[in-house]
Amino acid sequence: MIKVSVMYPNTPGARFDHEYYRDKHLPLLKARMGDACLYYTIDKAISGRTPDEPAPYVAMCHIFSESVEAFLAGIGPHAEEIVADIANYTDLTPVRQISEVVVGH
Repeated sequence: MIKVSVMYPNTPGARFDHEYYRDKHLPLLKARMGDACLYYTIDKAISGRTPDEPAPYVAMCHIFSESVEAFLAGIGPHAEEIVADIANYTDLTPVRQISEVVVGH
């Protein structure tokens, strides 16, 4: 199993609409990817290493898929639409990482 993490740097003055992200963007991604997206999680930042320190990312999501190939097959035909939707909730440039899930729940 793999996990695709999409992280949004916590940049002062940047715009990020958490409700749109939760209610529209990730459901759009799941609908387009179908079974290639096994499930996803969304994280909303609270703080950094201490309660007084800002979090390095304002939000992130983790998309779980059976393999890199399955993920790419699921997102590929819809990537343009999904990327275009980013402007509806943020002006940040996301940071992406693909990881192998070594231990899961």
